[in-house]
Amino acid sequence: MSAPTPPGDAVVDLLGLVALGELLAFERMAADARLAPDLRRRAALGEMAAAEIANYRRLADRLGVLGVLPDDAMAAYVEPLQAYHDSTEPRDWAEVVTKAYVGDAITDDFLREIAGALREPDRQLVLDVLHESRYAEFAAAEIRLAISADPKVAGRLSMWARRLVGEALSQAGRVAAADRGALTTLITQGEQMDVAGLFRRLTTAHTARMAAAGLNN
Repeated sequence: MSAPTPPGDAVVDLLGLVALGELLAFERMAADARLAPDLRRRAALGEMAAAEIANYRRLADRLGVLGVLPDDAMAAYVEPLQAYHDSTEPRDWAEVVTKAYVGDAITDDFLREIAGALREPDRQLVLDVLHESRYAEFAAAEIRLAISADPKVAGRLSMWARRLVGEALSQAGRVAAADRGALTTLITQGEQMDVAGLFRRLTTAHTARMAAAGLNN
């Protein structure tokens, strides 16, 4: 069965939100690369940043096709998303990769859930711009390596991961407050009305992800 057709404003709002997330992720990763302990890791994060800006361009181009300026679609979400990144500045490489692993992944899980309410080509576009598994695997391997070198790091990074999730949820509330209503309608449309089930699935995936990297939930 095909997905119901969401309001046009909802598609624009979601694409604007995702586009801004990609743009800010590019800026963050490019800046955080300076904390890499060697050139190999610096290049790896640079490649991740390049993927983010390429994804932003795809989303911006799609908004243009829909007759919307990307700046207009993103404007309502600048303050809450920027506040999240400003409040979660990594202090070292281990915190950089934990933020990429935990923060980006829970966002991807959420977007994967709500993409089902979209029609093509927007559904596939949102799914396509989610982070590639190889980047998550790279970040998880770096976390495990840091813990292997110093087991005490596990406690600090676990606390950092919990803070990332807490900040993300706090700013999600601000995103909802900034929303004009169409995006909220999309999120709760159809099967997505089971909001409690949605958050259970997000929590389960997050818990498994933490364990896989050697972190405590």
